[in-house]
Amino acid sequence: MTAGQPLRDEPQPRRHSPPALHPAVVPSYPPPESDADESWVWSQIKAEARRDADAEPALASFLYATVLSHPSLDRSLAFHLANKLCSSTLLSTLLYDLFVASLAAHPTLRAAVVADLLAARSRDPACVGFSHCLLNYKGFLAIQAQRVAHVLWAQDRRALALALQSRVAEVFAVDIHPAAAIGKGVLLDHATGVVIGETAVIGDNVSILHHVTLGGTGKAVGDRHPKIGDGVLIGAGATILGNVRIGAGAKIGAGSLVLIDVPPRTTAVGNPARLLGGKKGDDMPGESMDHTSFIQQWSDYSI
Repeated sequence: MTAGQPLRDEPQPRRHSPPALHPAVVPSYPPPESDADESWVWSQIKAEARRDADAEPALASFLYATVLSHPSLDRSLAFHLANKLCSSTLLSTLLYDLFVASLAAHPTLRAAVVADLLAARSRDPACVGFSHCLLNYKGFLAIQAQRVAHVLWAQDRRALALALQSRVAEVFAVDIHPAAAIGKGVLLDHATGVVIGETAVIGDNVSILHHVTLGGTGKAVGDRHPKIGDGVLIGAGATILGNVRIGAGAKIGAGSLVLIDVPPRTTAVGNPARLLGGKKGDDMPGESMDHTSFIQQWSDYSI
């Protein structure tokens, strides 16, 4: 195999035309009782891949090699990430073994994969299926690669963790330090230009849009990056700097510059950000993707 050459699937067995899929096999959204069911999500991905391979012969070989030839979701993901991130000096076979070993040794990583897939499918109206997210959503792929880099960082394999970060930034235009701690059910929507610093912490069920920065304020060392609570929504182009806390269920408006703590269920909008009262109740913006409910309160505010 030439250095950096993508992995090839094994010789393909004789294939028969797949049976027509009943619409119920690929539902429009996952049933609530299956939210944590890896086998259910994997069965949906395979069903979607078979459907798409049958409908679009040009993608049949790709779908077979990346999805249908694998026995599990973690193997499929490892294969796909290895092919995406390999280079002439960082071999696909090495990356595949690294991803497989990390996913096998850490069940929490596999649970986070499923939660992230469910998050994209339920929150993004442009997500037409679980396989679409697995194969094409660079935000999803960048987070999965970062989680493996995070494991390497914790194991003091920091040179490899940083090399993986560099490849993710080159390939996906998403730059997440391997030391950053990221929860599950996280959606990086569009994802281009997202930057997340070394000591940042992101909770569960958070949604972050493109060109968001979770950064430091200068040359300070130590704990210097934002802490994002559960269920937070961060709009496109928002910048949050310093060791500030964004409370659970808070909302950061698009294009805002946040330099202060934001209490739970509060909206921060503007440059510099102004704090507005939030909704009471169970709604979490990171899950509802409600970007605009603050507009009436904010409309008389001049920057």
